[in-house]
Amino acid sequence: GERRKITILTSDIRGFTSTSERLPPEEVVTIINFYLSSMADVITSFHGTIDEFMGDGILVLFGAPTTRENDPERAVACALAMQLAMESVNQQIEAWGLAPLEMGIGINTGEIVVGNIGSEKRTKYGVVGKQVNLTYRIESYSTGGEILISETTLQEVGESLLRIGRRKLVQPKGVKQPINIYNITGIAGEYNLFLKEEEQIFLDLTEEISTQYTILEGKHVAENLFLGSLVKLSAKGALVKSASQETSSIPSVFTNIKLNLFPSTSGVLTEDIYAKVLDKPVESGYFYIQFTSKPPEVKTLLDAKYRCLSSFSTYR
Repeated sequence: GERRKITILTSDIRGFTSTSERLPPEEVVTIINFYLSSMADVITSFHGTIDEFMGDGILVLFGAPTTRENDPERAVACALAMQLAMESVNQQIEAWGLAPLEMGIGINTGEIVVGNIGSEKRTKYGVVGKQVNLTYRIESYSTGGEILISETTLQEVGESLLRIGRRKLVQPKGVKQPINIYNITGIAGEYNLFLKEEEQIFLDLTEEISTQYTILEGKHVAENLFLGSLVKLSAKGALVKSASQETSSIPSVFTNIKLNLFPSTSGVLTEDIYAKVLDKPVESGYFYIQFTSKPPEVKTLLDAKYRCLSSFSTYR
């Protein structure tokens, strides 16, 4: 093994675990294989080394085993091309009658150990080190369709080449000081790749939708259960009003939450919905979310409500 400075890219489908539980195993494998095959084509075209497929997650190296001069730049361009390729991936998935996928990506540049890792019976070329863990942490802050990069990757590529959506200050586990991460929406120069920038429009619900929610800690559900309501809807998210006076009822930015709606007076809860808290200014007692996984009946309900609100606001 050896120490080497490389750029690491990780990607993950948002909410796919809960979606896969509702599908037959054959369909899950078909979707995953189609998605991974499409992403692998993009990654190899940018000379990325696919180190690992982990379920629907991908770990990609730029700078190992072969170092190239523009590794960080190619990693960012590759991420943009992957997000752009999701359009054709989803066209096929929707043609199969299934809900479209959304992917989050994290990129980081740093020194790690590379080499053949394993036992006598099984070894593989791999990477270890805190910079690998940090890349996963950065990716975990992303919502569907986002690319987040570290400060070191930004410096290596150069701000002048990048279109930066916004900067976020975060405190990942295992890191002593808060770090800046950047939402990247385009790269100029040789690659000239840009994502469509779609601002979410949140519309007031004529009738609030009652909800209960719990804050997730890592992959675990916290014990606290809070009541609240959805007061605004967008195509991908909502504004939640907490019914509790406790400060603990307002989840921190980038936290994942699990919700269940009471869409009618019957008091019957919907299946579990998952969402991420957005970094969007809001008054006390409220927080914005972006849905990461919605059961089909919830998707149908919320899509219909949003279409109705949109047509009403257009008509006005």
